[in-house]
Amino acid sequence: MMPTEVLHEGRWLRLLRRGRWEYAERTNPGGAVIIVAVTNEDCLLFVEQWREAIQSKTIEMPAGLIGDLAGHRDESAIVAAHRELLEETGYRAGHIEYCMAGPSSSGMSNEIIAFVRASELVREHAGGGDSTENIIVHEIPRAEAPRWLVGKMREGYSVDPKLFAGLYFLEHGQALFA
Repeated sequence: MMPTEVLHEGRWLRLLRRGRWEYAERTNPGGAVIIVAVTNEDCLLFVEQWREAIQSKTIEMPAGLIGDLAGHRDESAIVAAHRELLEETGYRAGHIEYCMAGPSSSGMSNEIIAFVRASELVREHAGGGDSTENIIVHEIPRAEAPRWLVGKMREGYSVDPKLFAGLYFLEHGQALFA
């Protein structure tokens, strides 16, 4: 294997070069988790926020880094999902089920993202994220979600394509992972 050169070291990312490949490496060991959250009223939870890297408002599913808090390096995707769902949306999940994990962008980063499904949700507060975030929570009826997402794209929002994978897991996850 060729030697790896560190081009830059940040708080959460490291930029590396190996041969002709340049790529980003997550410095937290757990990757990230995306939460497909469904309320008891059959609404999906989406979050809206500004993303500096793409200079755009985005529509995403609740998500966050795994093991990024001090003293929690060994945190599981399920534990991180409980924490991030409550922080971002104000909902506590009675049940979270692991779906799968895989690379977010295998040609650019070593980040692995896990998909989970959250149910039995109870609202505890308005959500909005931590002090560094300004998250708007959207509760959209499941049947209207694809049309709503396309509408947001037409309005100029960047809609994370992984949302559509989350919708697929919601409808077909039991059969895939049984």
